[in-house]
Amino acid sequence: MSNVIKFERPPEDKPPKPKMTVSPTARKALTWVGVAAALVAAWGYFTLFGGGAPL
Repeated sequence: MSNVIKFERPPEDKPPKPKMTVSPTARKALTWVGVAAALVAAWGYFTLFGGGAPL
């Protein structure tokens, strides 16, 4: 062991990955697909399991 300080370069910063952008048309289409999927899922749930409140 010695009293010598070892100088090293800091690691180089990697450039950040560009974010994947979605066009406004695709975003709107995905929104409508999500809304339709939610409605179909709700319809299926109430069809299969019933949704009537007990009297």
